[in-house]
Amino acid sequence: MYFVGEAAVSNELTDLEKTLQQTKKQFLATAKKATRELDRQRKRLRTEINRANARAKRSREQLQKKVERLANTTASKAKRELRKQIRNLEKTLENAKTDAARFRKDLEPVMKDLGSARDHLAHALRVDKAFANIQKEIDKRTRKKTKKKTTRKKAAKKKTAKKKVAKKKVAKKKVAKRKTAKKAVTRKKTAKKKPAARPASKKVSTKKAASKKKVA
Repeated sequence: MYFVGEAAVSNELTDLEKTLQQTKKQFLATAKKATRELDRQRKRLRTEINRANARAKRSREQLQKKVERLANTTASKAKRELRKQIRNLEKTLENAKTDAARFRKDLEPVMKDLGSARDHLAHALRVDKAFANIQKEIDKRTRKKTKKKTTRKKAAKKKTAKKKVAKKKVAKKKVAKRKTAKKAVTRKKTAKKKPAARPASKKVSTKKAASKKKVA
């Protein structure tokens, strides 16, 4: 029951790690996407504000020139035409001012959201770096453990090899001793047998000499 419970806990931890990795990736992707989109909106609104300001500046300068020309002209027809152009320039100036103000208002929440999105992105990047560092530490520890296991296995193999070599040497020494002992025993036996055969030949020769004497 203990082993079954431990396996279930390890499976649950692996599932949690997978979900954590997926949520981390999703969080980082959404933070990057939101930051890019808000940054694009900020740039667009900035360009629109710059265009409105440039349009207002240009219309203001034209209006000033028209007013100066109106003050210097004496013809009634030219004055009517200049007044008409001045009214149009005033309208364009007001429209440019209102557009710039509207774009600035639209830019305020975008800038707030962009700041929060950048904070989230920075947090996500820090979390990602932290996870990467943790994964590196885990990989280092697993490598060390595998190295220790391999060194232990190698040491055990070397010990077993040394024991086998020592046993073989002892067996060879025993066999060599047995062979030398057998050789010594056989040599002793042969050495004892040879002198026993010599007196028999002497007896035969003495018998032959005695028979010869009797015949004589």
